[in-house]
Amino acid sequence: MHKKINQEYLESIVGDVLEQASNQGADQAEVTAFKDMGFGVTARMGDIENIEYTNGCGLTITVYINSKKGIASTSDLNASALKETIRKACSFAKYTAADDCSGLADASLMALGTLPDIDIQHNWSISVEEATKIAIECEGAALNLDVKIVNSEGGNVNTNTAIRVYGNSHGFLRSYQKTNHSIGCVVVAGQENEKQRDYWYSSSRHPDDLEDHIQIGKKAGMRTLSRLGSKKIDTTEAPVLFSPELAGGFIGHAISALSGSAQYRKTSFLLDAVGKQIFPDFFSIKERPHILKGMASRVFDAEGVATQDRNIVLNGIIEGYLLSAYSARRLNMSTTANAGGYHNLIIPGNADNQKAIISSMKRGLLVQELIGQGVNNVTGDYSRGAAGYWIENGVIVHPVHEVTISGNLIDLYKNILMIGHDYDERSGIRCGALLIDKLRISGN
Repeated sequence: MHKKINQEYLESIVGDVLEQASNQGADQAEVTAFKDMGFGVTARMGDIENIEYTNGCGLTITVYINSKKGIASTSDLNASALKETIRKACSFAKYTAADDCSGLADASLMALGTLPDIDIQHNWSISVEEATKIAIECEGAALNLDVKIVNSEGGNVNTNTAIRVYGNSHGFLRSYQKTNHSIGCVVVAGQENEKQRDYWYSSSRHPDDLEDHIQIGKKAGMRTLSRLGSKKIDTTEAPVLFSPELAGGFIGHAISALSGSAQYRKTSFLLDAVGKQIFPDFFSIKERPHILKGMASRVFDAEGVATQDRNIVLNGIIEGYLLSAYSARRLNMSTTANAGGYHNLIIPGNADNQKAIISSMKRGLLVQELIGQGVNNVTGDYSRGAAGYWIENGVIVHPVHEVTISGNLIDLYKNILMIGHDYDERSGIRCGALLIDKLRISGN
């Protein structure tokens, strides 16, 4: 393809494809087009190991004919390939079952007019040579911290710019650009017959908001060193404190259970939960889609529906689900502009930070790493391998590994005692350190 693929060009393609789909008999159609550009550099043991460039584009069209749905995709944006993609989508629609719930979101819900500026595009004019230098220095800061740091999985620098265009046959067609930059490091420490690994990273929309790469390396090294001397503990029941890096994921299981698809398929441990008290009184989940530079900020969802602030949980009570147009119709509800996922979930804290929560604990486990995917979204049964630190009388006494924490999420959510204000802003779920009254910890 000879034309330069930029935002305006992608918009023109989406408009043309929508027009052709209508001409081929589609009652309704929607088109998503994208282009991703960027590169990543990994340096290991002081030398460049890997450079990976990204320069991809593609388009997906969904058509609806007599309530039948057909989808086709292409990475070739030439006119002939696009024409064939439209033909295939319309052809597929002939062979699928009619579904009265399918179709575009209502035209009245589209994100029209002047939209808020969420400030998510900040390109990083960095060369591969400069990125390599940063990656090597970041890893070096970890390796030089202590002779016990014996190996590395590398320092890395990544930068990416993405263009997204969405249009549908309501006459809606809008686009945006977003950037994502990161610096990270993973190292290995050893003593006698023991080896431990840990990491640290920083990611942001704006390169100026990244943590200093030397500090990232040092933090990765310090986290790794602090895990040396890890041991199992005896099987017990005790309070468990999730670090901010893990707390969002723990809340994420509830978000999955509150998704429209889990609700209408009846595969959720929070089935028909709206109006029910699931969390403690102090607990809320606030969706705030328009946070400046937010990692999950969006002005419209994957169906063009305007996003807006709302509460998913308020004072422990479930206020609503996360619905697309289709799942909303299946449940006889209205879309919540969550086609494609959630948009910046904030869990306000009732405590200061992780350090303050630790100082309040008589005994318990601080979890810094989770292993495995032992979560049953239907029953809420929860069982994960874990590593972290044992706490006695408000002080960390030794690192812990090779234990399993388990319980049922319904009980665990009710037994949340404290949440810090030390949010992890690298995540789409902003939650501080989170303390649960009691989990079963399986060890020796």
